[in-house]
Amino acid sequence: MTYDRFHLQQELVIDEIYTFFFYELRKNYYFEGEKHDFWEFLYVDKGEIEITTDHHAFEMKQGDMVFYSPNEFHSCRASSKYAPNVIIISFECGSPAMSFFAGKQFRLEDDERAILTRLVKEAYDAFDPPINAWKRSRLLGRKEGAPFGSEQLIKNYLEILLIGMVRRGQSVDRFSPKLSSLVQETNRQDLVQQIIAYMNEHIGDSLTLDSLCTMFQTGKTQLKTCFKAGTGHGIIEYFQRLKIDKAKMMIREGTSNFTEIADMLGYSSIHYFSRHFKKATGTTPSEYARTVGARIG
Repeated sequence: MTYDRFHLQQELVIDEIYTFFFYELRKNYYFEGEKHDFWEFLYVDKGEIEITTDHHAFEMKQGDMVFYSPNEFHSCRASSKYAPNVIIISFECGSPAMSFFAGKQFRLEDDERAILTRLVKEAYDAFDPPINAWKRSRLLGRKEGAPFGSEQLIKNYLEILLIGMVRRGQSVDRFSPKLSSLVQETNRQDLVQQIIAYMNEHIGDSLTLDSLCTMFQTGKTQLKTCFKAGTGHGIIEYFQRLKIDKAKMMIREGTSNFTEIADMLGYSSIHYFSRHFKKATGTTPSEYARTVGARIG
């Protein structure tokens, strides 16, 4: 038998990136703008931000993504109410398919956010300086001892994310799961979102697994399994993360002192709050506040 090579067609290829940032911004942060001859996207991980380009103005909220075409001027201003966290990636891509993204704002779906999460994790492992560093001697560099294949996974995840978004734009029916499976998945997602919303509403309380089971009339095993599948985290672990994220936002907003923040988030003392904050972030609240001030100032 004669074996002929089959050349795999590549619709969208990314071999070079220019920047990869994860920034926690203060409210009212303003970037006067720039333009460059490569693609870039901004994703809002938390909070709100206003984007202005040559031809459009976007009001971005958590879960939104916007693309800047090559040589398109863009600027941004953070919300005066909700300090944003943003992911910014710029890259080279000459594929004609990229025209799909020009001048558009997207709301990412669950599967797309999961890919973006893996992409960010690989970037943390692959690059030095870290992607959340403001003061840097170079935009990107290889991290010594980075996991095998990390840069290739960054390329792969980025291409998979963009290809999936193009497919979604071409057809809302790109997936056709069985109705029963779709209903089950929708119910699971609804429950997880209800739990997260309840956590945010009671961010200053001391929630327990038992109290959540009672609230949502669900058994412990089912609740833990459902939440883990939907978020990748344990319930109490996720709640503690929400507290720390809220604390970081309040520190950036600068409207409350540490004692008030600790009290509003349900910590028994400022000392316990400081220990928990340092364990979660690697810095004390005071160190974090100084770092944020240096970033903006």
